[in-house]
Amino acid sequence: MLTSKQRAYLRGLANTQEPILHVGKDGVGANLVRQADDALTARELIKGTVLQNCPITAREALDTLCEETGADPVQTIGNRFVLYRAREKDPEIVLP
Repeated sequence: MLTSKQRAYLRGLANTQEPILHVGKDGVGANLVRQADDALTARELIKGTVLQNCPITAREALDTLCEETGADPVQTIGNRFVLYRAREKDPEIVLP
């Protein structure tokens, strides 16, 4: 669980990132979960977006992805969301 100070720090880091996950009309499937897991392992902090034809909201997509990947939710604004999972070995992002 992240503190509000840690969450604010991660929001600042995510501000300059482009979304790399795109949740489409199929919602959150096994392929998207695997893609998010791989991206979290490589980057630790990822941003995603929910397309207009998606049947679920960004909050629902974020909650599902966090549950499936073991990540922490950072932020949801409109159709975008941010998740964070620290690497077990040699973390790149050091939280305050």
